Amino acid sequence: MLQHVAHETRSGDVEAVLAFWALLGFAPVEPPPSLRGRTHWVQRGGTQIHLLVTEDPVVPPSGHAAIVVEDHEATLQALRAAGHAVEPRAEHWGAPRAFATDPSGHVVEVMAAPPPG
Repeated sequence: MLQHVAHETRSGDVEAVLAFWALLGFAPVEPPPSLRGRTHWVQRGGTQIHLLVTEDPVVPPSGHAAIVVEDHEATLQALRAAGHAVEPRAEHWGAPRAFATDPSGHVVEVMAAPPPG
């Protein structure tokens, strides 16, 4: 199980990034007291996304996180309705998938199902 992914983001983008992850089914959770103020966490199931606050974030040009959502089409519609660009991708194993970019520039692959096996 992948427990968490950490993405750097500017302080001014935090609220918009939290709203983006909420559209993907992630809810805020409190980080430990020693990390509060420097990071924000969201969680769905046992997986967390940690937003590391920095004024000079690094966003990998082709790296991305991938998540499986319960209702793929409804999730993509919600992302589009909120103003996020959604780019459909090839269905390598017969399941829809698309790329969306969060407000801080990180790419997230939104999948209808994981690869088989």
